[in-house]
Amino acid sequence: MEVSCKILRRSIHSFLQNYHYFTSSIAFLVFPFSASILISQAFVPSPSSLLPQIYNRLRTLFDAAGFPSYSLLFNILNLKVSQTITCSIFSLPFTLTVLLIAKASIIHALKLNHNKPSLPPSFSSIIALYKPLFHTYICNCFLIISANATSFCIMFLAFSFVETLGYSSPSFLLFMSATGAILFSVILANALVICNMSLVLSGMEGHGGYSAILKACILIRGKTSMALFLALPVNIALAAIEALFHFRIVREYHIVGKARPIVLLEGIFIAYLYSIFIILDTIVSCLFYKSFKTGESWISQEDKHFQDVDNYGHIGNKNFEELP
Repeated sequence: MEVSCKILRRSIHSFLQNYHYFTSSIAFLVFPFSASILISQAFVPSPSSLLPQIYNRLRTLFDAAGFPSYSLLFNILNLKVSQTITCSIFSLPFTLTVLLIAKASIIHALKLNHNKPSLPPSFSSIIALYKPLFHTYICNCFLIISANATSFCIMFLAFSFVETLGYSSPSFLLFMSATGAILFSVILANALVICNMSLVLSGMEGHGGYSAILKACILIRGKTSMALFLALPVNIALAAIEALFHFRIVREYHIVGKARPIVLLEGIFIAYLYSIFIILDTIVSCLFYKSFKTGESWISQEDKHFQDVDNYGHIGNKNFEELP
């Protein structure tokens, strides 16, 4: 827990140390992806979107697998998976272009020296990092699909085994549904952590594909709780921003029927804020990777650095007070 807090503090320090670069070039590069994610939520409930088709297909698949169709938890799970698939399809072009380029720029900025990043990166260096990131992201998509398929397969086997034993009471099925939802969340969370680490690892070491995923699994072995703790604050902030966009923009659009200029400006600001937290998430992942490669030595140096800054501040204040 203490090391995780130090990594978060160091990530914020690195972000503020290069504030102008991250909040200008990188943030505006991530902005199209952020806008596509937020805007897709406004079109997801539309009857003409892919959501109803994906939802009905998954509902048919769940019914054929023997899942209880009357279970509220499985209906919610089906809806969330359908929304995730729809938003992913909508934002895929921006993910494969601007988002990966932005991640490559951030990784290059923090790759050589975490105290004095190399800014700004050249175009050739960004392209050199983009290729392994692209290969790793494609492999990550298959990993996420495999994680979802594994979760549903385990739940299918569990429900089939329970029905064979004759336990079919509504209370017991509700307990099984809740257990399945928790299992699904745990498996998916671990898969997302591995995907984030594999992207950073492929950018840092220049090797993408399945080898980066396997190395990420080995790297975070025994440190999964730390990785989840580091991912939790940023993901909570991103979920809060998505809820804010839905409340302030999507809700206003459905009530009024059109987007007013002030609402558009507010939506642009919310999308920009979403981009900032995506940048912070990438910085946290980069420094989390460095904590594995260099141990805790750089964390100790960081504590010494902050202590020196504090001592310098106290000395400065003391000298200021001694002035006549």
